[in-house]
Amino acid sequence: MANKNRIYDIDQLNQEIEPFRPISDPDVLRQLREYFRIGLTYASNALEGNSLTEMETKIVIEDGIAIGGKPLRDHLEAIGHSEAYDFVYEAAKRNAITEDDICTMHKLFFYRIDSAGAGRYRGKKVIITGTDYIPPPPDKIPELMQKFVENTKRKRSALHPVEFAAWLHLNLVAIHPFIDGNGRTARLLMNIGLMQEGYVISIIPPVLRNDYLNCLRLAQTGRKDDRPFVDFISNVVYESTKAYLRLLQSLT
Repeated sequence: MANKNRIYDIDQLNQEIEPFRPISDPDVLRQLREYFRIGLTYASNALEGNSLTEMETKIVIEDGIAIGGKPLRDHLEAIGHSEAYDFVYEAAKRNAITEDDICTMHKLFFYRIDSAGAGRYRGKKVIITGTDYIPPPPDKIPELMQKFVENTKRKRSALHPVEFAAWLHLNLVAIHPFIDGNGRTARLLMNIGLMQEGYVISIIPPVLRNDYLNCLRLAQTGRKDDRPFVDFISNVVYESTKAYLRLLQSLT
């Protein structure tokens, strides 16, 4: 499970991407955006048990066609995540993160599934299966979220952008502000943090689910060591940056 930290390698790849910027061809921009829309939506939902394949996710989002034998909720998660993905691009134009950003992403993802709970902090205690970590009680969430958002400016200045993105993800899932959809919201938030600093959309592949969850557990319980999680995220960003550069080279 040990991961080498790839931050140096990511920055080397970003230097190779830099000559292509700014990308002025709208068709290239569209193709890159849609490639990562499908990949991120599929992977983030699959990590949470969504049964749609990557091709089925593409068909649902792009063609609006239902997949026979697959649950309605799986379709709604794909459509909702796609809408939240568009919001990531809007939020990435700013250099700040707000509570409203986080709630808006959750609402876009979740309103078809639970209109009453979408974008609203949970009002009851929850447990997370597969871990000893216990999220804070609901009455603590407003204060914790306010402090979390207030800390983003300081953390952005103190950390490398990849470390900052990992910090955003880790701290949001620790607060667990929503009844459901916390992981997907955290992964979207992580990508806002990356894109605001000039890094690319990054995808955690479902095949790495066990490593991902184990790194989260190490950060949340026992010795509370967040370095394995940071290193894991750095590998994810590295692989996504390689894919982005390869696509960019093939399209230009």
